[in-house]
Amino acid sequence: MAKQFPSFELENKYKKHGLVVGVDEVGRGPWAGPVMAGAVWIDPVLLSSLPEGIRDSKKLTAKKRMLIYKDLSSLNIAMAIGQANVEEIDSLNILNASFLAMERAVISLQKKLSSNITTILVDGNRLPKFQKYTENLNFIPVVGGDNISLSIATASIIAKQTRDLYMCQLHLSYPKYGFNKNKGYGTKAHRIALTECGITCHHRVSFAPIKALKF
Repeated sequence: MAKQFPSFELENKYKKHGLVVGVDEVGRGPWAGPVMAGAVWIDPVLLSSLPEGIRDSKKLTAKKRMLIYKDLSSLNIAMAIGQANVEEIDSLNILNASFLAMERAVISLQKKLSSNITTILVDGNRLPKFQKYTENLNFIPVVGGDNISLSIATASIIAKQTRDLYMCQLHLSYPKYGFNKNKGYGTKAHRIALTECGITCHHRVSFAPIKALKF
């Protein structure tokens, strides 16, 4: 069976209303580190120049994802990253922190564009709640969007690549937790490190496994 890759069908469907942007987040599940979101607008004239293999970032090897990210950067694709830090995750909850990261990504992307964003294709089944970006936006939730929409898939790649690099940098300061390998997720080695070394300021204390260790 041939592999199915995301298409530009949804983007073409809504482009008559204005700029169509894809948004996706990464890092909702980890015990440590920020949640990040990517926002991407793909100029239709660049479609034929896009690197091959763009799809859900979770289906790509780290090497392939890095290569695609580099190719996208060289094409000057309009893309931006937003994040919500650990303190915001703990105070807002992970869902609302994810919405905040998405909003920040969209605000950052809008500053790079000469026309207003009108439609946002967002991965998942929930409509994001934006607090500060008050433009009239049409949110289109797309279940499995990173397998359907080329813009969402691209957003997932840049968000995943950026967050992974961030966690690898964090590893240099906290090598015992293996952030370069687990990216903050709750692996066995990560759990052992928490038991032996305690939590760091980068751990999400509102998450049950971390809360149990917080004295």
